[in-house]
Amino acid sequence: MDVGQFKKIKIFDTTLRDGEQSPGASMNINEKLNLARQLARLGVDAIEAGFPMASEGDFEAVKAIAQEIKGVEIVGLARANEKDIYRAYSAVKYAERPAIHTFIATSDLHLKYKLNMTRDELYERAVSMVRYARSFTESVEFSAEDASRSNLDFLCKVIDGVIEAGATTVNIPDTVGYTTPFEFFNFINKLKEGVAGIKDITLSVHCHNDLGLAVANSLSAILAGAAQVECTVNGIGERAGNAALEEIVMALNVRKDIYHAVTGINAMEIYRSSQLLTHITGISVQPNKAIVGKNAFAHEAGIHQDGILKEKTTYEIMTPEHVGRQSNELVLGKHSGKHAFKEKIVSLGYLLSDDEIEGAFVKFKLLADKKKDIYDEDIDSLVAKSHPLEKYELKYVNVVCGDTVAPLSMVKVMIGDELKHSSSCGNGPVDATINAVEIIVNSKAKVIAYEVKSIRGTTEAQGDVSVTVEQNGVHITGRSAHTDIVVASARAYVNALNKLYVYNNVKKQVCSLEIRS
Repeated sequence: MDVGQFKKIKIFDTTLRDGEQSPGASMNINEKLNLARQLARLGVDAIEAGFPMASEGDFEAVKAIAQEIKGVEIVGLARANEKDIYRAYSAVKYAERPAIHTFIATSDLHLKYKLNMTRDELYERAVSMVRYARSFTESVEFSAEDASRSNLDFLCKVIDGVIEAGATTVNIPDTVGYTTPFEFFNFINKLKEGVAGIKDITLSVHCHNDLGLAVANSLSAILAGAAQVECTVNGIGERAGNAALEEIVMALNVRKDIYHAVTGINAMEIYRSSQLLTHITGISVQPNKAIVGKNAFAHEAGIHQDGILKEKTTYEIMTPEHVGRQSNELVLGKHSGKHAFKEKIVSLGYLLSDDEIEGAFVKFKLLADKKKDIYDEDIDSLVAKSHPLEKYELKYVNVVCGDTVAPLSMVKVMIGDELKHSSSCGNGPVDATINAVEIIVNSKAKVIAYEVKSIRGTTEAQGDVSVTVEQNGVHITGRSAHTDIVVASARAYVNALNKLYVYNNVKKQVCSLEIRS
């Protein structure tokens, strides 16, 4: 099939902005940089690196990404006001290809209850702010928040105005996941008919997944003529999330006969991107998640297994290798050297400094002494996690438990140069350990979620643990892996506390409005 006959769909990745708004998905600067590097390897056309006005930390993260990541458009989000827009430009101006994404709601519902503006006032604000943004950069995107619930005639007027003011991309968000595929297809077509200048700009869509239709709505928009899709890795995002990048890309890839469209995505990097995001945020995908879920290419039914053995296409419309999933991952052991370890890290998609590689190699050797088989997932757990500024360091865990004794945990935690120790009982060994750590750190954070899974299901497997804590409405997830579940749990809890410490010590310039597009 000649792909030259197909139109190119731009992939605008907002994992670092809208995706990070998912509860518990907050990332520090190092984690954002690590993920941005992987997104560049994945081949996205644009990276929405953050909302610079939200906090000093977000500003510095966007700036750092703009300074390092080349060959990709780096986008900063801004509300439709001069302060936000200037702040966004101040962060993205270091990029090879800087862009400003400004937004304001256009639905009567938002006008009345959120913005307290008339349609005329909103129109003037949208047009003037796009013109202001265009004075800084040639690439300006305008989003009409809650577009799918907006009056069509008014929306066409606003889009006409912002295009005339210099918008190079116009985004049509289904902000609350309300629309349906057939309805959205017609909506996009009517916009194309009602806005004369729309053929001269990039028409984009941004769909949320409240009804589970984000990917379907995005694909319908492509059929109607949209040239850009805004999406996130693993579909993470506010509420039920966003359209999943991997599902959109592979739908276009597998069904070129339907969509007549291609992307610039390197599909071999899809699974690695999914895994990296999972390790950074601690938010796992469900086993039956399309493309990247554990069971996405698993076949248990006898008739399916028989068909696959005879001809893969009987039950597989794509292969694991198409998305970078390896069938033979057992390659390293305790006798492997640093060179082989470094090559494996590179093959898995990680770009680490020599010091980071050295630290990961030491941990790898320790792990190899404890378990016979080392899999790619084990390497992921060692190197995928960035290390924020650490106030707390877990030094020692010892637990006494059994069916006839109350669980008792003794821990030692280093805080700065001071080693502190404590002990506590609990409902189980993990609960006792977390209680003992809390006695030392006195964080007042509440554990609201705890998840453990094994990396390969044998008795010597590492336990991969994520712990989510809540403090003053902020949710932070920590993650760790260890062959001892209690140790993994303690480390994950301390990891969450360190992230919380960083979060609380960044000077925040909190937005007065919710960040949605």
